[in-house]
Amino acid sequence: MTIDTIARPPSLVETVCERLADLARQESDGDRLPTERELSARLGVSRSVVREAAQRLELQGLIEIRQGSGMKVVDKLHKPLNSAFHLLVPDEKQRLVHLTEVRQALEPENTRLAALRATGTQVKELRLAQSRLEQARSFEEQVHADMDFHRLLAEASGNPISALLMQSLSELMQASLAHGYRRVTPALAIRQHGAILQAIEKRDAAAAARAMHRHLLSARADLGLDSPR
Repeated sequence: MTIDTIARPPSLVETVCERLADLARQESDGDRLPTERELSARLGVSRSVVREAAQRLELQGLIEIRQGSGMKVVDKLHKPLNSAFHLLVPDEKQRLVHLTEVRQALEPENTRLAALRATGTQVKELRLAQSRLEQARSFEEQVHADMDFHRLLAEASGNPISALLMQSLSELMQASLAHGYRRVTPALAIRQHGAILQAIEKRDAAAAARAMHRHLLSARADLGLDSPR
């Protein structure tokens, strides 16, 4: 005899979470949401239920709650994962080693997909990021232009989960790039980004993936990390 599992209906807080998330997705980053009192009246639930639902969404990085100014929409879905990396791997060098392995698994595919899917606007944004890297004069400008290039590639892949994963790695990537640019000049990164961009412009997916693979191997060497076994 088999007995089907009884599906558990969502709690009131979970239902309000879904409604608030739907509302937040209709707004832009920085937009204000209705007050706790207004949401309570509109949804027909107590203010304590609205408050708990809002706190859950804040932890997930979808909204921000400010005492005295209410709730606003934010784009920080990557923050919970970003913070967890430091707790999971306290040693910075080990974090960078693991980061290079994850990037090697993720970014060549991002780049391959970007060569197939990038819109004209996205290719233009990649060119602008490359131009900013070429013209960067300060250490901070180099790091930010480099990060922008990789972030834009992930977005151009057309895969929102992949783009979110790359965004979640942003703090680790910033630390990695900062170490790399302290050790070497940006000349090699500029050339390698150029090769990636050229392959994307030609819609050559295989060449784009190979160019990214070579770039990540160089980045690992720039960090002075051992080659993966």
